[in-house]
Amino acid sequence: MSHTLDEITSQPACWARVLRELPDHAPALPAPGERVVVIGCGTSLFMAQSYARLREDAGQGVTDVFPASEAKLDRPYDRVLAMTRSGTTTEILDALGRVRTGTRVTTITAVADSPAARASDDVVCLPYADEVSVVQTRFPTTQLLLLRAHLGLPVERALGDVTRALAEPLDAFVTASQISFLGADWHVGLANEAALKVREAAAWWTESYSAMEYRHGPIAVAAPGRAVWSLAPLDADLVSRIEATGAFLRQGALDPLAELVAIQRLAVELAERAGRDPDRPAHLTRSVVLAS
Repeated sequence: MSHTLDEITSQPACWARVLRELPDHAPALPAPGERVVVIGCGTSLFMAQSYARLREDAGQGVTDVFPASEAKLDRPYDRVLAMTRSGTTTEILDALGRVRTGTRVTTITAVADSPAARASDDVVCLPYADEVSVVQTRFPTTQLLLLRAHLGLPVERALGDVTRALAEPLDAFVTASQISFLGADWHVGLANEAALKVREAAAWWTESYSAMEYRHGPIAVAAPGRAVWSLAPLDADLVSRIEATGAFLRQGALDPLAELVAIQRLAVELAERAGRDPDRPAHLTRSVVLAS
């Protein structure tokens, strides 16, 4: 078994633990009414996209989200929330160095003594969700589940569905020549992450879109032998349009975060079928540290 697959299958335990720890982490997380900006890179950026939408929809305050390299930190925020597994990513550290005086910084990381943690006022450390593999799986889902619970949103379905996600059949997707992932609302970020996972691990042709935007051009790529995976049920009109292309369609029946876990499994299986090492994808490193 690859490290990546081992880490994927450990997610039920990680999720249960982080929910038990919520009271300990809550004081470090954004409070209702705070004006917040969330920053991240790659996978962390996509988790930030999902959280920002969830927080605003929950009525807890303005929540902007930026890639760390593009963050508009000259704006009057109450808190910067940085998401970074390693705490060493150059763009994150550069962004934290540009935070306005008086703005509180919280970092969610897997490494307590990382440079990002040292540059923060508050740290949420999840070392048990850290990963050996380059490709992130359990760390991002564990942090997003924590943030969902902190918003007061129900997470019971996710806890129940994650075990199902570890056994979902994937046959129709391992033979697809191309896959498009769709999301809506807060799980657009998850769709972006799903496409990234398959690209990272397997170098497979994947795309991701908002479900409503998929009609506006991207559906042209759908065809027999290709697939569409929506992280939540779609409206009847879009379903009929996709089915008319001949592409295989899966509408998510699980909690969207659990659907992402099934897609992580797909990424590993596609990588192994292609003779690639899912733990060490070509051209990727655990953290992007740029030359000064």
